[in-house]
Amino acid sequence: MTLEIGRIGIWTGALDAHSTSAAQEAAQRLEALGYPTLWIPEAVGRDPFVAAANLLAATQTLRLATGIANIYARDPMSTAACQNTLAEAYPDRFLLGLGVSHRHLVTGVRKHDYSRPLSYLRDYLSGMDQALYMAVKPTEKPATVLAALGPKMLELAATATEGAHPYFTTPEHTAMAREVMGNGPLLAPEQMVVLNTDATEARTIARAGMSIYLRAPNYLNNLLRLGFDESDWVDHTRASDRLVDAVVAWGGTEQIAARVKAHHDAGADHVCLQVLRGDRQLPLDEWTELADALL
Repeated sequence: MTLEIGRIGIWTGALDAHSTSAAQEAAQRLEALGYPTLWIPEAVGRDPFVAAANLLAATQTLRLATGIANIYARDPMSTAACQNTLAEAYPDRFLLGLGVSHRHLVTGVRKHDYSRPLSYLRDYLSGMDQALYMAVKPTEKPATVLAALGPKMLELAATATEGAHPYFTTPEHTAMAREVMGNGPLLAPEQMVVLNTDATEARTIARAGMSIYLRAPNYLNNLLRLGFDESDWVDHTRASDRLVDAVVAWGGTEQIAARVKAHHDAGADHVCLQVLRGDRQLPLDEWTELADALL
């Protein structure tokens, strides 16, 4: 993998709550602060490839990564075309993150079959490799990583792509992922953070940010693998302190830096920080504070 994304990046879904021009200004701010990579998601908001193109066009050096593009949203040929288009237009600045999303988003929202997501993804990657693309190609084959949590998905990420982008997890998972994947493949976990030293306030913000993910079986199954149990999520709004503190790093920049170091020590190549707030405002001040401390 020739694409260099740095040791620390920013992951945010907050851009969808703001105009494209405001999102571009935010990307410019991240670039000026020295962040090498910005990760953006796909759910029920903007198309991630169009959004990536808009953000790449507004910046000079910032890398854009999808975290993740949903494979059920477009066929393999379309995804390969999107990837090649961006990689050729912006050399060494676009990283494709792909994933199987979640059953409720695939069957409930998109009305697709979700019976064999791992097999579907394996076939999807083969389809991308074989896709016909007759426009000008990038000078090198563009990189792909997979949203991966369990051992089988991590193995696929290590053998069929350039690496893995685990989400909603812990340094202990990072260590497990590195052991499964071996040395070499990129390992880029996401880490939620709250810059607030008041335990009650920080955990309240953290619980609100975690709640949507505590309704997704893929994440709950991964938490069970990590040693948590159903008592840690009485319902999706009431995560235990133990679970909150494991998934979300909160406190001052020293506490955030310690969690980032824990991921790196466990085998992460890159850690993408997602700042949680009590609203959907862009965390410009928090990004600045973290950049001053970590970059």
